[in-house]
Amino acid sequence: MKALAVTPGKENSLRLLDVPEPVPDEGPVLVQALAVGLCGTDKEIIAAEYGEAPSGRENLVLGHENLGRVLEAPTDSGLAEGDLVVGIVRRPDPEPCAACAAGEWDMCLNGKYTEHGIKGLDGFARERWRGDPEDMVKLDARLDEVGVLLEPTTIVAKAWEQIGRIGRRAYFNPHTVVVTGAGPVGLLAALLGVQQGLDVHVFDIVKDGPKPGLVRDLGATYHSEPLPESGIIADVLVECTGVTPVVLDVLTTHARDAITCLTGVSSTGKQTRVDVGALNRETVLTNGVVFGSVNANRRHYDAAAKALSEANESVLRRLITRRLPLAEFADAFEAHPDDVKVVLDIPTGGGVGGTH
Repeated sequence: MKALAVTPGKENSLRLLDVPEPVPDEGPVLVQALAVGLCGTDKEIIAAEYGEAPSGRENLVLGHENLGRVLEAPTDSGLAEGDLVVGIVRRPDPEPCAACAAGEWDMCLNGKYTEHGIKGLDGFARERWRGDPEDMVKLDARLDEVGVLLEPTTIVAKAWEQIGRIGRRAYFNPHTVVVTGAGPVGLLAALLGVQQGLDVHVFDIVKDGPKPGLVRDLGATYHSEPLPESGIIADVLVECTGVTPVVLDVLTTHARDAITCLTGVSSTGKQTRVDVGALNRETVLTNGVVFGSVNANRRHYDAAAKALSEANESVLRRLITRRLPLAEFADAFEAHPDDVKVVLDIPTGGGVGGTH
């Protein structure tokens, strides 16, 4: 069967490979892959910035944003043939550390976790894969066109959960939310804010294309001006770009007692002048909280599945701006001006060992 793979550490080694069928030792549930979503993490692995092949192997199969359909499952697994599923990306470290042992592997303490398509485990950009039932999440059958959005939704489901937990440190009754970045993560962060009945404002630099309309139809307000010029003073800020000037904006433009969640990963090497004293003074004197959030555990996958099932499916479909077959992977990684989420569809048919 075909798989999209790289040789970690070797720049631009992305290619389609013939790989063996998954073996039962990998898990009792056999899944037909349907689609994988592409993101910045995939591009960084292709650029040899990071990525780790499974132990004893040269190549790593990509694809952590995924969607599949069950082909075979044990009768007592809670899954059945035809079920729509998403594989959980991160797996606990083998020791395990105290966090992983508690099921909080997104908060792993020793860094020995593995991640499908990223670190030490093959990803889901292959025609079929196997896993244990507890390592996958069943989706509503109605999400067959958009279920590939689940993994990025888990990132913001965790962020919103943590915002709620931090807010309970004292009186906290948020009304206004700022989300910076109208990419997939930013739009999904806005969706979850709107679902909570909050007044959500999304900031991005573009003035046309699909993003302003998507934000509006999600129930939020779109802004193309910088946050400090907008007059919006938010109780909650979710930063989804990693762009240094934008990060500084959310750290310095907010209400008292505000909670700021950083989800965007910044590039390094460029120096920016910051008055750290003024930033510290403002944060302390306004009881501000700034925290970072990455990855997700099982609880966040379940929350994300619920959020997608309650969302407007037609709007979710519009978040996926390009769909290409797996064989056209090179075109998929070429940036287009109106890209929001690009998805690779994986060929199906013929059954196990058949022609694809």
